[in-house]
Amino acid sequence: MQSVFYLLDSAPYGSEKAYGILNAAAVSIRMDATVGLYADGVYLALAGQDTGLLGVPNLSDILYAYPELRVLAHEPSLVERGLMNRGLVERVELVDEEDFVKRALAADGLIAL
Repeated sequence: MQSVFYLLDSAPYGSEKAYGILNAAAVSIRMDATVGLYADGVYLALAGQDTGLLGVPNLSDILYAYPELRVLAHEPSLVERGLMNRGLVERVELVDEEDFVKRALAADGLIAL
């Protein structure tokens, strides 16, 4: 497998899904790894997250720690949640529906937890 697309469609906090996907992607960076943020997964793209009160690690820090990871945010999901006027993590690329699906299908492997 040369490339893999990790789909995150659930909120980044409250379950282990986002943490698991980000760590799996981090160990897959030699395979052209892409993380696609879709539906509630787009909340991970928001800049300035403070998880101190939750007592959990800030998952957006992982995005900065692995610049080799390509991170895509599904623009319609951001619009549906009223997040388009919020600042995003600089490393996140905003893509429309067509481009998001095209990139997911172009990968050799698609992983969703």
